[in-house]
Amino acid sequence: MKIDKTNIDIIRELKEGKKSFKIIADKLSITENTVRSRVNKLQEEGVLEICGLVDPATLPGHQSVVIGIKLTEMNLVQKGEEISKLKGVISTSVVTGRYDLILQVLFKEGFGLLEFYTDELSKIEGVNSVEAFVVYKSYNLKVPYIF
Repeated sequence: MKIDKTNIDIIRELKEGKKSFKIIADKLSITENTVRSRVNKLQEEGVLEICGLVDPATLPGHQSVVIGIKLTEMNLVQKGEEISKLKGVISTSVVTGRYDLILQVLFKEGFGLLEFYTDELSKIEGVNSVEAFVVYKSYNLKVPYIF
């Protein structure tokens, strides 16, 4: 799917939450039907997903952690996909630098870093080393609630 200026403008309007198609159409000087059909197409193509996001710092008993992983193998994409399905994982990225993968993980009471390492990450073969970075304060971090 070709992402044009109108698609970007619509996505930008949806950034701050649910907004009526009529309000978006009026602001962009296009029809409401155009907005509706483009949003539907963007969703069908996997470009746009509309969902509720939360600030993890506002959730009692929850903690956001960034984890760097070094692998023993170079099948980064396959391992990234596999790890992305583990409990607590919000996102997994294949990156350059001293780590092969960077994870954003959300923990809650009863499921913390120890449980993630021993119950989840231990299932993955080829993990050489991990380093956790506990997020004390974040800015603009909003995540899907996964528990």
